[in-house]
Amino acid sequence: MNYYNIQIVLQEVPHEISICFSVCGCTIRCHGCHSPHLWKENNGYLLTPRIYRETLDRYKGLATCVLFMGGEWHKENLIYFLNYALEQGYQTCLYSGEDKIDPQILKYLTWIKTGRWDAELGGLHSPNTNQRFVEVQSNTLLNHLFIKDHSS
Repeated sequence: MNYYNIQIVLQEVPHEISICFSVCGCTIRCHGCHSPHLWKENNGYLLTPRIYRETLDRYKGLATCVLFMGGEWHKENLIYFLNYALEQGYQTCLYSGEDKIDPQILKYLTWIKTGRWDAELGGLHSPNTNQRFVEVQSNTLLNHLFIKDHSS
């Protein structure tokens, strides 16, 4: 499982500081994708357990969530990494362009974002989006957290 980069992000998971791993090998290839460099499986760097543990250790007490941008196509590796994050006290999230996620992966997620990118419908900030951001355990749709109130 290769990652292209590791970033600290503040907006992808509301109210969380997330360690974001961008995973290579996406086969969805949405028209207008902002990350086509993630389509090639062999781009980036091998995400080893050592690199992953060191990254989570570095941000312990600072970051609160581990976010994977893709990776569901590496089911066993993704489950291993998600489980380790949970054991270390992190929340977990997966951003996927798929509409359905394997239930074995869902067991290790706090939040899930599903749905292909469609420029006409917009992303999570759009009230017309096809994408869904859900708290997994309660199956609560949380898209409203991304929509700015323009009335003020």
